[in-house]
Amino acid sequence: MPSNGPSSTPRRQPRPRLRAVAVTLALAGALAATAPTARAADLTGASPSRCGGRGVDSAALIRYESDIVIKAPLRTIWKLQTDVERWPSWQPPVTTTERLDPGRLRKGSRFRWTTPAPATTHTPASTLEITSTVRQLRNQDCILWKGPAIGEGLRIDEGVHLWTFREVEGGVRVHTEETWTGDQVEADVPTATEALGQGLEAWLRDLKATAEARSGGRPH
Repeated sequence: MPSNGPSSTPRRQPRPRLRAVAVTLALAGALAATAPTARAADLTGASPSRCGGRGVDSAALIRYESDIVIKAPLRTIWKLQTDVERWPSWQPPVTTTERLDPGRLRKGSRFRWTTPAPATTHTPASTLEITSTVRQLRNQDCILWKGPAIGEGLRIDEGVHLWTFREVEGGVRVHTEETWTGDQVEADVPTATEALGQGLEAWLRDLKATAEARSGGRPH
């Protein structure tokens, strides 16, 4: 589970029930996250980030991107990120993960994972089930996956999620971008964007904390 010119696309007017859905998604995306500390992507500009020539959805209304520097070896960070079956051991918002094919994660691999969505006054407590397909993967360089997130009364038609990893002085710069599309989340773009940002910031913090703990804060 951020970022580019949809300014000419008509904006749907928010509806009360869908606003409640978007708020629920915010809680599901980051159970204990604080407000995003990085910027949402500029809706009028295109991000240069790619993996094997592919990036996030350039036409999506909902997008977010962020970076963090992790003081750990690249191989440690990459292992944590691509060993998807172990995500629940270091990411509290991820409750279950399941590989849908055998072997090392690669282009075409599929996995299913879940995250809880608390109840609101308009929607019941639910669980979002996300089925992701890896579209591009370059070892210890980048990974791109996409897929829907579906729960009772909640739906993101498609999320596209890009990660890149670059060794820099003092560690590894991890960059992430994600876009969402779907009528429910597009009904309230600012709230959905905030939800997306909270989820990505929480993911980056968990990845940093776990990788640095395992490596003793040594970048190489």
